[in-house]
Amino acid sequence: MAVVEPDLMTKITSLCKRRGFIFQSSEIYGGLRSCYDYGPLGVELKRNIQNEWWRCMVYEREDVTGIDASIMMHPQVWKTSGHLSGFSDPLVDCLNCKERFRADKAPKHAAGTEMAYIKGGKSGGEKLKGKVQDRGYVCPVCSCPELSAERQFNLMFRTSMGPVDPLSEIGNVLKDSMTSEQKRAAIEETTGKSAVYLRPETAQAMFVQFLNVQQSMSMKVPFGIAQVGKSFRNEIVVEHYVFRSCEFEQMEMEFFCEPGSQGEWLTYWKNERLDWYGRYANDKAKFRLRRHDEDELAHYSDDCYDIEYLYPWGWGELEGVASRTDYDLTKHAEASGVKLSYFDQNKVDPSTGKQGWRYTPYVIEPAAGLTRTVLCMLLDAYCEEKSVDAEGQEKTRVVLKLHPKFAPIKAAILPLVKKDGLPEKAREIVKAFRKAGVNVSYDEQQSIGKRYARHDEIGTPYCLTVDMQSLDDGTVTVRDRDSGQQSRHPISDAIKTVLDRIQEGSN
Repeated sequence: MAVVEPDLMTKITSLCKRRGFIFQSSEIYGGLRSCYDYGPLGVELKRNIQNEWWRCMVYEREDVTGIDASIMMHPQVWKTSGHLSGFSDPLVDCLNCKERFRADKAPKHAAGTEMAYIKGGKSGGEKLKGKVQDRGYVCPVCSCPELSAERQFNLMFRTSMGPVDPLSEIGNVLKDSMTSEQKRAAIEETTGKSAVYLRPETAQAMFVQFLNVQQSMSMKVPFGIAQVGKSFRNEIVVEHYVFRSCEFEQMEMEFFCEPGSQGEWLTYWKNERLDWYGRYANDKAKFRLRRHDEDELAHYSDDCYDIEYLYPWGWGELEGVASRTDYDLTKHAEASGVKLSYFDQNKVDPSTGKQGWRYTPYVIEPAAGLTRTVLCMLLDAYCEEKSVDAEGQEKTRVVLKLHPKFAPIKAAILPLVKKDGLPEKAREIVKAFRKAGVNVSYDEQQSIGKRYARHDEIGTPYCLTVDMQSLDDGTVTVRDRDSGQQSRHPISDAIKTVLDRIQEGSN
């Protein structure tokens, strides 16, 4: 049975900074909350996960093709999709500690329950008591039930496009005689003329480009459109490192199918996507499917599953697989006046009984978080192995057991000493690996044992040690990260040996 490990996040965040996976954005200026930079190893890990997803979803299939859409789209897209009016969270302020939080995520208690809290939310303050209001929740930080009224907070980042800053025009439209409501309406009209939004999801671009992709590539239903890219949400609450942040990356695919076949395709894709994670994970028990209850379903969905992972704080969403019906294509067709439909001349129209059926496809959407998958794979890979050295002292070996396909560095080439021609021979091997398209590292710093430990900690699957015997008989020692076992191979075979093992994987 999978076990929750609360202190694992502390270890992961420390390792990520120390070893160059993830840094706080703008750290020298105190950082920017909820924004992160991926360092030399982090960008490779993220890119490897993205490439593997693309290979499995696009390259290995004839029925899926890809696009890379603009982050900014016509504002009408977001009005039609419902994001401008409905993409919001209930925002509440604590009147005690001033924390701002989402009402739907706050701790729940029965109305009238007496809660103890500290004035101002600071330790050492006056101890107070209050009763939970009819809304049934309290501040998640200080437990105070004294809260502001709920108000809706739109999650989209808004900016403007054009040579004129709309904020500079506000002074020209506001009049002293206006009421507060009139001023608010005037400001909204002025700023709204040039308003554009950073996309909160990649999905809508695939809907509005449905017809262009289908016709240009002669795709036949059922088929999918895949995309990997950044999305932006002005989250009220950001939490758990990169799990929930304002800037993140998604790996999404919209799969268009015949009306009536969506149930079959939902079953196919939820199982296919769950199996995908299992191919690369060490602990498959920490992945599960959870079906949405009726009251959880989005207004456009008739069924949905979450692929969840057991994070250190508990089960949480990793990917959603939703049956979106024909809602999106229908809405965009109505708003744009363009027929976003598909004609199948080989099918009988069920409504007329005649040959040839024009219909609006239904959609199955597997939507994965690339950023969350990076975090998930780091958590899954982290391992501490206890052992006793020759002197009887207990030691701990930290290993990132990343799948070889995801590992940032595939092999480390290590000259045993920095003399006697060993560095030159090692660099020849590095050059051969890189010519073969394999990302490897040359490392000559510190003892061979410390170098092994360093590469274990960053997830390098194999270390190749070049020693004096290498100069004599042209062989190197290949050390396996997970088992620690070593074997001798001719240099000429070393590249093939490593490539074969990476291709086969470790699971």
